[in-house]
Amino acid sequence: MGKSSNIQYRTICFAYVWHGFFLAMTLSMLDLNTVFPALVTELTDSKILFGFLYAIMLGAPLVFNLVFSHYLKSQKYKKKFLLLGIYMRSAAFLGMAISTWFFGRNNPKIAVYSFFIWVFLFSISAGFAGIAYADVIGKTLPRQRRAKLYAVKQFFASMAAFAGGIIINGLFKPGNLSFPGNYTLSLMIGFAGLAIASLGFFRVQEPASPMLENQQQSLISYIRNVPDILKKDQQFRRFILLENLASFGIMMMPFYMIYASDTFQSSQTYLGRYLMIQVAGTVLSSFIWGLVSSRKEARVIVRFCMYLEAVIPVAAIFLARTNPMLYGMVFLLMGFAISGRRIGFEPYLLDIAPEDRRTEYLGIRGTLNVFTVILPIAGGFFISQFGYKLIFIIVSAVLVLSGYLAKKQAYANIEKKETSQHENT
Repeated sequence: MGKSSNIQYRTICFAYVWHGFFLAMTLSMLDLNTVFPALVTELTDSKILFGFLYAIMLGAPLVFNLVFSHYLKSQKYKKKFLLLGIYMRSAAFLGMAISTWFFGRNNPKIAVYSFFIWVFLFSISAGFAGIAYADVIGKTLPRQRRAKLYAVKQFFASMAAFAGGIIINGLFKPGNLSFPGNYTLSLMIGFAGLAIASLGFFRVQEPASPMLENQQQSLISYIRNVPDILKKDQQFRRFILLENLASFGIMMMPFYMIYASDTFQSSQTYLGRYLMIQVAGTVLSSFIWGLVSSRKEARVIVRFCMYLEAVIPVAAIFLARTNPMLYGMVFLLMGFAISGRRIGFEPYLLDIAPEDRRTEYLGIRGTLNVFTVILPIAGGFFISQFGYKLIFIIVSAVLVLSGYLAKKQAYANIEKKETSQHENT
C-alpha cells in the first residue's frame, strides 16, 4: 500500500469513527430502548400507540428501501445522499424538541401525534442514509478490513454513548430539569450532534460505483427483478429469513423499559442509569466482538447474538421480582446484543452481496425485513392482551430457533465452499 493509499485509508477510518462517535452520543439522547419509550409513556399510556411509533421508527426506512436503492443504484457517487440523510435526521430531532416543549405538558395528544411526522422523517432519512453509508464503506474499504473497522468504530461509539448516558443521567436526575425541559434539551443535543457527526465525511474521496447495464430500468421492473435475485442466491434468502426472525429480539427491547415502568414505581429515576448500564455493555462487548471478528466470520457473531438475545426476556421476568437496580442487568445484556448486531449483520450482508449489486441487496434486505414493521405493533397489542411473561417466553423460543438456523446456514456455507474447492481441483 502506497503513501497516498495509507493517507486515504486513515482518512476513511477517521471519518467513520468520527461519525460513529457523535452519532452514538446523539442517539443516546433518544435511545430507542430507554429514553424514547419513557418519553412516549409521558405523553400516552397506550402501548399500542407506542408500538405504532416504534414500528415507524424501525420499519419506515425498510418499506422505502427498494425505492431508495432503485434511485441510488443509478448514482455513481453516494456520499452526497449520505450527508442529506444525516441533515434530515437532524431536522427531525429539532421538530421533536419543538413539539415536546410547546405541547408536551398541556397538550400531550398534539405532541404524540406530531411525533408520527417527526419519527417518520427521522426513520426514512435513516434508511436513505443507511444505504449510502453501507455502499460507500463497501467501496472504500476492502472486505478483510471492514469487520475490524466496525469493531473499532463500535468501541469509540460505545464510549460516546456512555458519555451520552452521563448527560441523560444528569438531565433526568431528581431535582434537575423537569418534564418537558429535560426531554427538550436532550433532543436539542441530538439535533446539534448529528450535524457535527457529518463533518468527517467531507474529506472522504469516494470512488465511482460500477454501473449495471440495467441501471435505467423502471421501478416496477426493478421490483419484479427481486424474486429472481432471491431465487439465484440461496445465502441471501437465508440471510433474509434469519434477520426477520432476529427482529423478535429488536421488538422486545423497548418493552423492557416499559415493563420496568409498570413494575417499579421509581423506574423513571433509573432511566439514566439504565442507559449507562446498556452502554457499558456495548463498551465491554466491543472488545469481545472485536476479538471474535478477527478470528471468525460475521455470521458467527450473528449466531452468538441470537442466543444471547434469547436469554434476555427470561432474565427480565426473574429480575423484575427483585429491585430496579438488579433489573439493570437486563440492559447490560441488551448492550452486548446491540453491539453484536452492529458488528455482525451488516458486515455479514456485505460479505455475501456481489460488488456490482450491493445497493440492490441493501435495498432488498431492508424492504423484505417485514417483521421489523409488524412486530412492534403486534408486541404492543399482545402484551396488552396477554401480559409480558407469555410474550417474553415466546420471543425467547423464536430467538433460540433463529440461532439454530444461523448455525445451519454456517454449515451450508462451509459445504458449499468445500464443493467449490473440489470442483476447481
